[in-house]
Amino acid sequence: MLSLTFLGTSAARPTVERSVSAIALEREGEMLLFDCGEGTQRQMMKYGVGFSLAEIFFTHFHSDHFLGVIGLVRTLGLQGRTEPLTLYGPRSAKRVLTAAIELGVERAPFPVEIVELSPGGRLARKGYDLEVFAADHGGNAVGYALKEHQRLGRFDPDRARALKIPEGPLWGRLHKGETVEWDESRSDGPPLRRTAGPADLVGPPRPGRLVVISGDTRPCAALVEVATGADLLVHEATFTVEEKERALETRHSTALEAAQVALAARVKRLVLTHLSARFSTAWNELLEEATQVFPGTVVARDGMVVDVPCGDEEVEGQRGREGDRQG
Repeated sequence: MLSLTFLGTSAARPTVERSVSAIALEREGEMLLFDCGEGTQRQMMKYGVGFSLAEIFFTHFHSDHFLGVIGLVRTLGLQGRTEPLTLYGPRSAKRVLTAAIELGVERAPFPVEIVELSPGGRLARKGYDLEVFAADHGGNAVGYALKEHQRLGRFDPDRARALKIPEGPLWGRLHKGETVEWDESRSDGPPLRRTAGPADLVGPPRPGRLVVISGDTRPCAALVEVATGADLLVHEATFTVEEKERALETRHSTALEAAQVALAARVKRLVLTHLSARFSTAWNELLEEATQVFPGTVVARDGMVVDVPCGDEEVEGQRGREGDRQG
C-alpha cells in the first residue's frame, strides 16, 4: 500500500473549508508527514491518520508549513509518547524547529532530533529512497521524491498449486528468488523429491513507484528532472494564470504552470494543492486551467486520500479511495 492523505490544502492561511499545508504519506505500515501547518494534529485525528509517525519532513519554514509542529509535539507528549521523533528540513531547520519545540514552559517528554538536509541529499530506507531536491521558492526551500526500489515480480499461486508446491514458507522463498525442494507424497510408492525455481513461478521484476511532493515552488528544471515518469506529482497551484505576475512575485505557481511541469515530466497523475483562499470552495477554475494541458489532474481537498498503485494495478487504483474521506 502507498497512499497520501491531504490534511491541509490551503495556501498561507486556513479557511473554513481548508487547513494549511500537511500531507501524510503511508507506505506498507509506515507513515511520513510532509509539512505541518497549524492545526495539523487535529486534522490527523479528524481524518483517521493516527500518530504513529516517527519522522516529519519540512519543505521550508514559512509559518503555514511548520507552526503545527508546536501543537503536534505537545499532543504527542500528552498522549504519553516515549518514542523518538525526527524532524527534517532544509538549512535553518535546527534554529527554527528548536525554537518551535521549546516554545512555552512544557518540554517534550520524548527525544526530538532535528536534521538539516541539502538538495541532492538522499535518505536510504528499507524498500525506498527519499531524495531531496531544490525548489524555487527562496529561503532554501526543497521538495521530496520517494523512489521505491525495484519490486519483486508477481508470484503465480495457481502455477504453484499445479506443481503441488506446499503453500507457506516455500512460496515466500520462491518469490524472493530462491530455488526450493520438497517431498511430494505418492499413494503408490515413496515420496518424490521435487525442485522448482523462481523462473517457473515469478514474473519479471517490477519498477518501484515514484511520488514527488513539490512544496512551494516556481516551475524549475530540478523538479521536472526528479519527477520524470512519476506515478504521482503533488504540485502547488496557488494561483490561476490571471495572477501569473503575483505568482512570479511570490515564487509560487499557477495551475497552468503545474500542469506544464507534469506534462514535461511525463507523470501519470497530478494533484494540485496549496490553493489561495479565493479558491477554497470554487476551485473549478484551477482544474479547468490545468486539464487543458494535463488531463490527469485533480484538485486536492482536505481529507482526500489518493492511492498510488503499482503499475499493473493502475486501473484498480484509480477507482480506489481518491476523495473517499473528505471534510
